[in-house]
Amino acid sequence: MVDLKISDGRCQFCHRTAGDVKQLIAGASASICDKCVELCVAALRTSPPAKMQESSNDRHLYQRIASHFAPMPPQELFATSRTYPLRQQADLQDALNELLGERHIPKNFVGIHQQYRHDILGFSKLLERGHNAVEAAPAQYEDVAIGDGETVRCLKNGLWLSTDEHGAYAIVLAQKNDYHGGGDLVIEIAAPPGEVGAELCTRIFDALELRLSKGSCYRGRVLSLEQHYMSSGHAARICVHELETVSRADVILPELTLRAVERNVLRFAEQRQALRDLGLSTQKGLLFHGTPGTGKTHCIRYLAGALTGHTTFLITADGAGLLPEYMALARLLQPALVVIEDADLIARNRSERDNACDEVMLNRLLNEMDGLRERADVFFILTTNRPETLEPALASRPGRIDQTIEFPLPDETHRRRLIKLYAKTLPVPPELMDDLAGRTDLASPAFIKELLRRIAQHHLEVGADGDVSRETAESALHEMLFSGGTLNTRLLGGAGVDVA
Repeated sequence: MVDLKISDGRCQFCHRTAGDVKQLIAGASASICDKCVELCVAALRTSPPAKMQESSNDRHLYQRIASHFAPMPPQELFATSRTYPLRQQADLQDALNELLGERHIPKNFVGIHQQYRHDILGFSKLLERGHNAVEAAPAQYEDVAIGDGETVRCLKNGLWLSTDEHGAYAIVLAQKNDYHGGGDLVIEIAAPPGEVGAELCTRIFDALELRLSKGSCYRGRVLSLEQHYMSSGHAARICVHELETVSRADVILPELTLRAVERNVLRFAEQRQALRDLGLSTQKGLLFHGTPGTGKTHCIRYLAGALTGHTTFLITADGAGLLPEYMALARLLQPALVVIEDADLIARNRSERDNACDEVMLNRLLNEMDGLRERADVFFILTTNRPETLEPALASRPGRIDQTIEFPLPDETHRRRLIKLYAKTLPVPPELMDDLAGRTDLASPAFIKELLRRIAQHHLEVGADGDVSRETAESALHEMLFSGGTLNTRLLGGAGVDVA
């Protein structure tokens, strides 16, 4: 205890003498006047609490964590973690924002300095001291596209220091990077040991899972998955596709074919609840087959737009290794439309397979379509130009493929409609349309679409102002069928076109 007494010396702070002030108080080695004492009291009243001031200025995270959980030593806390795929980053960020509220730096949130890209920023890492101590840093974000020009601003890592009615807890968000450009997201919750802490962790993780399943920003969109480096079998991020809108009038197919498509997809989707009430499966598999360019993909675009509330997944042969991840997403975001293009590359006859990887991909597809796992509101649509090469276990078993629909080459009436559709605003006179429709026997819709584009190009080159002339159309048709040789004709689907 310091012995204080009235002095007649000089204030060591303002240098006033005893005659200049009311009182001059002397301590063991210095004196202070009454005016300086009043200034000190005022300064202390306006300063933040000592604990908050210390926490705000702490450079290392172990210091902030210790202050947050005091008097309990951080080493006595329990930490529980869950790992989420990187493809869920946007949804996870939205869920964290909703669950944890607004971030106030440094009151309840701080960024984390990641010295090395492959550091695992778990709670135990944040408690390290000495040379390896982790420092606070500005929060780092990255914009993740979710379609329609929208992005979600996602944190790369961060530390929340929170408190509820049960006490203090902390949440760590970190990206776990691998050496191939991929990684996962890890959420770790640190709470006091015991039943209360365990219940808190369970409650937070359950709330996150509920928000991820019910409020995905990808629901109802057209998606595919990025492949990790060197075909690791794990997806990186979700790609969102903006498909051209296709109306029913733009689908030029025989009416019976189009009705079969709509009855097995659109009408089936409308009746799902009634089917479920009857105890029947609401998963359905279809096979679209026909020669190249007959409109299979075009029809799928129409269905993707007409299936209200459905999430569409586009799977190519390159992405077949990600089939389990596609199925996990389809069940999460159901009702879903899963499209597997060129299915014969994945599901060709076993007798034509010469490696184990192909066999694994086929078995994955069969298992998913056979319903060995949980049934869901999922459409499978497989497309192929070579149905005869498909594995019989896929193509000949109900429950995997429930309906096959052939997309035929258009007849003359449909070719006339296709010419009018693809001409758009190009001034093609009706008599020329009729002539082209009659001369394009066995031509695919893809051939007719390219023919109209070539006619437009030739029409622009000659600088004509009026209708397209017969000579211009003949020049474009001749270029398509003869300049490229027989291979060009076969690729474009124009083997039966009359050029006489």
